[in-house]
Amino acid sequence: MNRDRINRLLNRIPTHFIIILMIAIWVVPTFGLLVTSLRPTQAINTSGWWTVFSAPRGSQEYAQSCAACHGDDGAALPNADLTNPELIRNFPRSLQLLDSLNREINGQPHMGSVPVPDSQSAANIVVYLKRISGVDVQPRFTLSNYVDALVGYRGTRTYQQDCAEGVASLDLYCDARDLLNPRGMGRAFINSLIVTIPATILPILFAAFAGYAFAWLDFKGRFALFAILVGLQVVPLQMTLVPISRIYAQLDLNGKFLGVWLFHTGFGMPYAIYLMRNFLGSLPRDLFESAYIDGASHWTVFYRMVIPLAMPAIASLGIFQFLWVWNDLLVALVFLGGTTPVMTYQISNMVTSLGAGWQLLTASAFLSMLLPMVVFFSLQRYFVRGMLAGAVKG
Repeated sequence: MNRDRINRLLNRIPTHFIIILMIAIWVVPTFGLLVTSLRPTQAINTSGWWTVFSAPRGSQEYAQSCAACHGDDGAALPNADLTNPELIRNFPRSLQLLDSLNREINGQPHMGSVPVPDSQSAANIVVYLKRISGVDVQPRFTLSNYVDALVGYRGTRTYQQDCAEGVASLDLYCDARDLLNPRGMGRAFINSLIVTIPATILPILFAAFAGYAFAWLDFKGRFALFAILVGLQVVPLQMTLVPISRIYAQLDLNGKFLGVWLFHTGFGMPYAIYLMRNFLGSLPRDLFESAYIDGASHWTVFYRMVIPLAMPAIASLGIFQFLWVWNDLLVALVFLGGTTPVMTYQISNMVTSLGAGWQLLTASAFLSMLLPMVVFFSLQRYFVRGMLAGAVKG
């Protein structure tokens, strides 16, 4: 009996290992992105996100080189109190600190028998001294990156600091109007909502009507037409961008939301109809026949019976379509361009040509993930049921 239990346990280990590995592959980068988005700019530029829970930068170098004389808190020597901000302002960089450490005090080396730190260690010590003296206190976590990303701030400090000191800016007002700044994620978030919500609702609405017709209405060519619709799923949308763009140019739809809605609706319809038809076709026939015998019309059956019963399939379609449209860059770039930026387009503009602005990139990336995560987790209880629509009969 024990041997069988051990064998079953050993047989489950590969499955558990694979599941844990898959979870780690998704969770660890996401957690790292979240931590990075909450760190100050200087910390992002000098250390990795995994160091956020370790000792402050420079504390180890300080303990090795300075703590023996100045104490762990830096205040052991009254004449050289390292917590005094006036004293630490004399050492803005490692060069000034190294110059002081290489000098003699009363004919003896400043460091005594302790070796003088190298330039990198000295730089870390300077950072730590500024921290304990209050000259430059960097918080471990901050929301400034999210604020800067939302308003499109491109300065050298933070939006809140510039506004607090009244620093003039050409495109920022330091009030609620900045949330609609074309360079910020706030405006891009609104544009993404305007694109995504109709482009999610329209294909689901049309697919529900079409799925009911293919499943329960008897008309000539029903199976051939359904086969054609299923086959259209293999058509890549990239090959239609140029022809549709030329048609949109003639209809004056380029650069307008209506053009993007129609494009996403058209390419979302084949799979949506396929899923809805399979789900509705698996519903009991007696249920519909009873409704027809009682005198219910197709419209009454559709909105009183089909819609409530099809919620798992509708929720699954909503998740798929919402995520596809929300994360789309190509279609929005072709038909809207940079004049009406969505979040996927605006994220790429956060990093400058010189490689600056990574703190804005991480905050913007996490902002773009929040709403899809809310949508998925709010509808996930329908997800598996919808994915298995029509797979099991009986």
